[in-house]
Amino acid sequence: MWRRSRRSSPHCWRRGYTGEGTPMIALPSIRLATSKDAALIAEMSRDYIEHGLGWSWTPARVLAAVRDRATNIAVAVDLELLAGFGIMHYGEDSAHLALLAVRPNRQQCGLGARLIAWLEKPALVAGIERIRLEARADNPKAIGFYRKQGYREVGRVNGYYRGTVDAVRLEKRLGSGLGTLAR
Repeated sequence: MWRRSRRSSPHCWRRGYTGEGTPMIALPSIRLATSKDAALIAEMSRDYIEHGLGWSWTPARVLAAVRDRATNIAVAVDLELLAGFGIMHYGEDSAHLALLAVRPNRQQCGLGARLIAWLEKPALVAGIERIRLEARADNPKAIGFYRKQGYREVGRVNGYYRGTVDAVRLEKRLGSGLGTLAR
């Protein structure tokens, strides 16, 4: 039995069974990253986000983020393969989505949206007012994706990435924390 995601793209289909041979529907699990995930996260950043710019999110930098109490790194794991990740740093009034990546063969399946929602929850509960991020100006698919998640363009930064690639700055205003959840 084939399982299909909410989207009809064939690359979202996956075969799955329970221990009794019954077909099952299984979504990738999302959890906090551990130190064991740092190298794979860094490789995905280099290959899917930082291409053409040099490598700034090295395994050591990702490991430091894993250990940072003000940062969450969410990883989506599907059949023990790291399918995607997101890195969010939380401040007093705002949070910053530093990185988000989903393997190309898992894009358009809702995984990026699930990772963002997972990372936004602590910000909402903490009463953080807004989440900010930068996206490469030469990546219209990413900018469109963030807009669909409720982010709006608030500016542009020339040469933001290594002095060579411009960034589009986006922001999402959040509710009032626990008061919003209680309604």
